[in-house]
Amino acid sequence: MAVEQREPATNHELIRVENLHTQFFTEQGVVKAVDGVSFGIEKGKVLGVVGESGCGKSVTAMSIMRLLPEPRGRIVSGEITFYPPEGGTVDITGLDRHSSEMRSIRGRHIAMIFQEPMTSLNPVYTVGDQIIEAIQLHQKVDKDTARARAIEVLDQVDIPDPERRIDEYPHQMSGGQRQRAMIAMALSCYPSLLIADEPTTALDVTIQAKILRNMRTLQREYGMSIMLITHDLGVIGQMADEVLVMYVGRKVEQSSVRGLFHNPLHPYTQGLLKSIPLIGLRGKKLVPITGSVPSPYNLPTGCYFAPRCPEATDQCQRESPPESEVEPGHYVSCWLYK
Repeated sequence: MAVEQREPATNHELIRVENLHTQFFTEQGVVKAVDGVSFGIEKGKVLGVVGESGCGKSVTAMSIMRLLPEPRGRIVSGEITFYPPEGGTVDITGLDRHSSEMRSIRGRHIAMIFQEPMTSLNPVYTVGDQIIEAIQLHQKVDKDTARARAIEVLDQVDIPDPERRIDEYPHQMSGGQRQRAMIAMALSCYPSLLIADEPTTALDVTIQAKILRNMRTLQREYGMSIMLITHDLGVIGQMADEVLVMYVGRKVEQSSVRGLFHNPLHPYTQGLLKSIPLIGLRGKKLVPITGSVPSPYNLPTGCYFAPRCPEATDQCQRESPPESEVEPGHYVSCWLYK
């Protein structure tokens, strides 16, 4: 593993993403999928990443995992620095995505729950074989030990009769069970960082609540960090310690979960919160965000949210706002607070 002597921004950070630019080079032009995003995830904490579809949440995760579809999609600048629990520093952006060093991190230290389980699980192998392979690859145990561990994690994510279901193929499971199998596979190697990309999308609300409780319990039990990508601010309120709000590839606000819900600063964040239906507020109309997300091939100058923002000024139309720390630990990129 490539190890450098670089200190984290805080002694508690597990990973630091600094000024990340990830772009896709297509026939229509260049897509700035992630445009200068910076953040850190502390050990044992949950970072929630929210925003509308197409804002760069999943591409940020794929950049960390080094699973971009190269050469069309690639990191063009920025740094992703990982601080393994055993010490040292790993410059993930400096590793070849096919290298043994990157493979030793992916799955073992940083695991990911993908959005679409049917495209992530191999249809010709049983679910159990796929989990067992991951355990044996990273933990160097015999097959019987790996099978016992696979049954244990399937049980932890509430798959019924895991001793039998372990030998089933993905097509024999429901969508929700496949999603839970993906979660089990990600948890099987006790990762330091779990990236969960819409982990409960295919689940009904009862199972969703169970899975989120299980993830929180396992996170606390193993001291695991989680990067939770979702459009559901209710899930963020339940799970996250800190929240990162993204819009068209840029970070627009970052705060503790309490600070974000009680004092949202960016007009985009305020719009997201106003559009949530709340139980008990009968007769209160939801306030949608006007307009639509701009095309990645025709981005506006200045602040990308300015065409939809009720507070926009001429300066917003001309210049991209810098990031400001308005309160301790509460950052926003908006000219209203400069």
